[in-house]
Amino acid sequence: MAKDPLISVCGAGGFIGGALVADLRAQGFTRIRAVDQKPFDQWYQRFDDVENLVLDLQGREACVKAAEGAHTVYNLAADMGGMGFIENNKALCMLSVLINTHLCMAARDCGVERFFYASSACVYNGDKQKQYDVKPLKEEDAYPALPEDGYGWEKLFSERMCRHFREDFGLKTRVARYHNVYGPYGTWDGGREKAPAAVCRKVAMAKLSGRHEIDIWGTGGQTRSFMYITDCVQGTQMLTHSDFVEPINIGSAEMVSINQLVDIVEEIAGVKLERSYKLDAPKGVNGRSSDNTLIKQVFNWEPSTRLRDGMEKTYAWIYDEIVKGRKSL
Repeated sequence: MAKDPLISVCGAGGFIGGALVADLRAQGFTRIRAVDQKPFDQWYQRFDDVENLVLDLQGREACVKAAEGAHTVYNLAADMGGMGFIENNKALCMLSVLINTHLCMAARDCGVERFFYASSACVYNGDKQKQYDVKPLKEEDAYPALPEDGYGWEKLFSERMCRHFREDFGLKTRVARYHNVYGPYGTWDGGREKAPAAVCRKVAMAKLSGRHEIDIWGTGGQTRSFMYITDCVQGTQMLTHSDFVEPINIGSAEMVSINQLVDIVEEIAGVKLERSYKLDAPKGVNGRSSDNTLIKQVFNWEPSTRLRDGMEKTYAWIYDEIVKGRKSL
């Protein structure tokens, strides 16, 4: 990279984007542009020594402002949330295609050197995720295509957009398929939160209220792997500045059931709760986990934070937020 490159982080007001900006600052980068459509008071992390812009990146002019003069663009911007949001807002999820399309065009026209796109494990073929005891998903399992309706289709289409901008226009695009990122400074209530944050909130509320009960969406047998935010940020930057051009998993290989996730948080909190199961609630696929064969082969690396360790930090942060009477933004 150039000695002091301009780095543009799109979706910087969100969970992963905010963590990426924080990490770039910690590394000593001084020219950082942080972009999000949310008002500043709704950003999870915001820093005064960064160029902060409020822009709706669904529009092309906004994307040009985000990309102009940048060496690297990280596209972490999307209208998304946990399974409850994804299953009930398919059109909104699909509209995120405008963000990546216009950002790719702006990056091409502005001479951006590197372009990162945050895809998702939701691109994987649903027929390979019907069992709880699922085989970890390899990169080739995205085809033949049968992704998550709405959100997954948008991600898969945008992956192809990145590929063809690389092939046709020489834009150095890199694509990561994230598997369930969690950690502090993220959404933990309001309907867009994902399972780790939702479980932390429910356990913390049960402990604070003295009502030792918890509701779980589905049977609790659904399996997932969850990646801690610091691993996500490290893997993202490693991939972006590498020569590897194909979509690749960035996710933990430590698979647990939702019931086991609740066990972990109960142990952290020092409580035992009576469980009730909402079988009609959105629950997604029955099983999903990251096969890390490729990332270990290419980078000799994989996400390594133990779920127990990451959940302990996440629970402590959410517990403190609740005690302070705050709401997730």
